[in-house]
Amino acid sequence: MYHWIPFWPETAAVNAVVVNNLYIAELGLGALIMLTVVLMMLTFCIRYRKSGTASRANLTTDTWRFEILWTVATLAAFLVLFVWGAQIYIWLFKPPPADEEVYVVGKQWMWKVEHAGGQREIDALHVPVNKTIRLVMASEDVIHSFFVPAFRIKHDVVPGTLETVWFKATKTGVFKLECTQYCGLQHATMQGEVDVMTAPDYAHWLVDQGVSESLAGQGGALFRAHGCSGCHGENSTVHAPSLTGLYGTLVHLQDGSVRVADDAYLRDCILNPRSFTVAGYPPIMPDFSGQLSEEDLLKLIAYIKSLGGMQEHAR
Repeated sequence: MYHWIPFWPETAAVNAVVVNNLYIAELGLGALIMLTVVLMMLTFCIRYRKSGTASRANLTTDTWRFEILWTVATLAAFLVLFVWGAQIYIWLFKPPPADEEVYVVGKQWMWKVEHAGGQREIDALHVPVNKTIRLVMASEDVIHSFFVPAFRIKHDVVPGTLETVWFKATKTGVFKLECTQYCGLQHATMQGEVDVMTAPDYAHWLVDQGVSESLAGQGGALFRAHGCSGCHGENSTVHAPSLTGLYGTLVHLQDGSVRVADDAYLRDCILNPRSFTVAGYPPIMPDFSGQLSEEDLLKLIAYIKSLGGMQEHAR
C-alpha cells in the first residue's frame, strides 16, 4: 500500500495503516508550508534583486490582513491534525473486543509470553492473522517497552502495573519485536519475533505445544493453594465478595469511589486489598504483596476472568 514511498517501513497491521495516514498528512502539510515559504523567498529574491527592474515605489505597509489569513489557515490545519491525532490516540488505547488475549511479562532480558490455553513462549509471539489480539503486559523488574515496528505499536511496561495494548495483523509473516526502553546492560539483546499465521496454522501450532492445562486452570490451582477459595468460594462461610461474574462490572468501594473490575483492579486487590475494600465487607483479606510473581498474578486474573463478567469488558 505504501510501497511507492521510498524507504517506508513495512506495514502489517490495521494500527499501522491508521498511524501511517496521520504521519503522511503531517509530512504533506509540513512539506506544503516549507514549499510555500521557499517559493515566496525565491520569488522576492529574484524579483527584487539588485539588478532587477521591479518597481520599489508604493510599497505595501499594511499587511495585517495577509498575516491574519496566514496565521488562521495554518492554525486551522494544525488543529485538524491535533483532533485527528487525539482520536487515533484514544482509539489505540481503547481496545475493541478481542478475539485472542495473550499475557506478556517483561524481564531482564526477555519477553515471556503465555496464551490463554497455557502455551508458553520466550521472545516469540504466535498470533492468527486478521484477528484482534489484546496483550496484557507486566514487568518483573524495570521499565521495558514493547515495540513492533511493522504494527506501529509501542507501549511501556511499568513495574507494579498492568498495561494493555492491542493490534490486528493484516498479513502473515515474521515481524521484529524489540524493547525500546533502556533496561540494563543487555538491553540490546531483548529482542524477539511476532509470527503471524493463518487460522489453520495457528490452531495446529496451539495443539502442537502439548499443553494440558489452560492459564485459567493454573490460576484456579493457585486460587485454592493460597486459600482464596476459603473466603471467595461458593460454599464459604466468610463474608467476602463473590468473584463470579465480577470481571468488567462496577465495584463500589468503602471510600466512596467506584472502580471497573478490570485486569489492573484485580491485580491491585490481590496485592493491596486494604486499599480497595469493597463497600459492605470487612477489611480482612490478607496482603499477597511479595508472595506472588507477575506470572502467578496473571494466572489468578485469568482464572477470575473465567468465572464470567460483562462480555464487552472481558473480550
